[in-house]
Amino acid sequence: MTPTAPPRRTALQAVLFDMDGTLVDTEGLWWEAVEQVAGRPLTEADRPDVLGRPVEHTAQWLADDGRGSADELAALLHREFADRVRAGVVPRPGALALLSSLARDGVPTALVTASPRAVADTVLAALGALGAPAFAVSVTADDTERTKPEPDPYLAACRALDVDPARCVAVEDTPTGVGSAEAAGCPVLAVPSLAPIDAAPGRTVLGSLTEVTPDRLRAMTADGPRLKVMSWNLWLGGGMVDDGRAKQVRAIRASGADVVGLQEAGPQTTDELAQELGWHGHHVGDNLGVVSRHPIVARLGDPDVGFYGATGVRIRTDEGHEVDLWTAHLHYDPYGPYEADFDGLPAEELVAHEDVRLGQMRDTLERIAAEGGDTRPVVLVGDFNAPSHLDRTDVPWPVTLAAEAAGLRDSYREMHPDPRREPGHTWSPIHVMHPDEGSGSGRPEPQDRIDYVLHNGRGLQVLDSRTLVTGTPNPWPEVAANAWPSDHAAVLTTFVLG
Repeated sequence: MTPTAPPRRTALQAVLFDMDGTLVDTEGLWWEAVEQVAGRPLTEADRPDVLGRPVEHTAQWLADDGRGSADELAALLHREFADRVRAGVVPRPGALALLSSLARDGVPTALVTASPRAVADTVLAALGALGAPAFAVSVTADDTERTKPEPDPYLAACRALDVDPARCVAVEDTPTGVGSAEAAGCPVLAVPSLAPIDAAPGRTVLGSLTEVTPDRLRAMTADGPRLKVMSWNLWLGGGMVDDGRAKQVRAIRASGADVVGLQEAGPQTTDELAQELGWHGHHVGDNLGVVSRHPIVARLGDPDVGFYGATGVRIRTDEGHEVDLWTAHLHYDPYGPYEADFDGLPAEELVAHEDVRLGQMRDTLERIAAEGGDTRPVVLVGDFNAPSHLDRTDVPWPVTLAAEAAGLRDSYREMHPDPRREPGHTWSPIHVMHPDEGSGSGRPEPQDRIDYVLHNGRGLQVLDSRTLVTGTPNPWPEVAANAWPSDHAAVLTTFVLG
């Protein structure tokens, strides 16, 4: 396999940013200002009338509570908030870097805020002094008859930029702002500050702007059908929990996955899952399988593969896109995190002990290449039983390095580039303490990301990637009643095809 071309550019026409709580850390300042004017501490019950609302709304809310006239309260709120803003604006983590990246890529940006013009201009000046590129447009509460949660501010920004709202990503931090942007027809990237926001169709929720790149924003406006790919180690076929098969079916359906690469599937699990789901299935040996809602048009790899190794299928979507999906399970022993954390082995010994897994990965990559993997879309999922060099950066873990050298990208790290903020651990949601004897006995279990969804970028653009666990599993050994029938977290990646 050869390195692939850069991701294709899509029709991202602009990025529209909320200000307070999204670009700058002012939600807390606004909260303090309202508390000062209200003369009492605010509570959770007050959030809907305070966060993401125009000054006039909050002033009327305070007036209805007998705090004075709405006009006087609005003026007082303006003054209290502006004083706090002038005392110092703190950009949200990742905000300046994202604005600079968009400017380098020539993507126009707009500021869309429910704050008045005077406050917005103060913040804009502070951001400029910190090196932020200028916004092409700014829309404040003074510029439209109605402001958030109505769609007017976002529609006004799109008109000023002469862009289609469906081709613009709105970046918001409150439910009120999200409602405004979605009512205008914009896909939304939500980065909650003080109020929680749920994921929804057309909406992506992240923990921080540090996870956002221009390519991720492009994917949100990309044309083409979506394909959700899941990697899941079934833990001895699901037999370690009560009603394991039924729980597997529920978890797959709830995930929205289109195709699932399985490890530890057992001899009957793949066929039974496919039958229960009404999907297509492929299994080899006693371990590996694939279930897909899309037809399987070819079976790839060695049909006589043993317990460890890889197998693949070619699926064809309703729109006629063909994608090769491979699932791999690599040998578990010796396990690098145990040798690193329990035995304290140096990096060179850890790397040397990866020989078996590295050989299995190289064999997998050769089989992918033999099936034309350097010219067609390929996704490789699996339990590699090895950490990534992108996570434990003190060791050049050779299994993931070999995949990267072959042109495969790590979809989870594309979406979550900071392993400290988003570690993405998949081993293990049930093992808190080390379950075996030896040097690790009685010690905390190393938590690592050892399950992956990789891809070669050919007609594949990552829209989202996350780990998945249903409920809160009980720790080992009290696992029989767990809703999640595995000792691994799954990985679920959404691709745009085209």
